[in-house]
Amino acid sequence: MGVSGCGKSTVGRALADRLDVPFVDGDDLHPESNIAKMAAGHPLDDADRLPWLDEVGTWLADHADGGVASCSALRRAYRDVLRAHEPTVWFLHLDGSADLIARRQAHRPGHFMPASLLTSQFATLQPLGDDEQGLTADVARDVDDLVAAAVETLRRRD
Repeated sequence: MGVSGCGKSTVGRALADRLDVPFVDGDDLHPESNIAKMAAGHPLDDADRLPWLDEVGTWLADHADGGVASCSALRRAYRDVLRAHEPTVWFLHLDGSADLIARRQAHRPGHFMPASLLTSQFATLQPLGDDEQGLTADVARDVDDLVAAAVETLRRRD
C-alpha cells in the first residue's frame, strides 16, 4: 500500500517472487472509467474506488493461501473493505517523502496516474493504525531490503 509512485508494483512483484505466490497489480483491476479519470488529472472519489477495492478484495480472498496485491489502500476505510473480503490481509505500507516519490514519478513515463495527483494522495493517506496488521517501511531502502523486512515480519507473525 502507499501513494502512487512509492514502488508498490516493483516491491509487490519482488515479494511475491520471494514468497513464491501469485501477484496482481491493483492498477490492472481498475475499470477503464477510473483510469480515464485519473489520466485526466482528477482524483478518484469513494464511489469510484469502492468497486475497485471490491475487485482487489475478491482477488485477495481467492488467494487466501498466499498472494500479493499492490493497492494504494490509502485510508483505513479502504483497508477495511479489503479486510471484509479477506480478514487475514497484511499490509506493507511503502512510505516515503513527497520529494522522493515525486522524483520517482518523474522517471515513470507513460503511467496513467499523473504526478499532479500526488498531493491529493498524500492528503488522503492514513498510515497503518497500531491495531492493523502490517509493516511500514521507508522506500528509500533498496527493494531487496524492503522484501527481506517484509518476509521477516511475516515469519514472526506466523
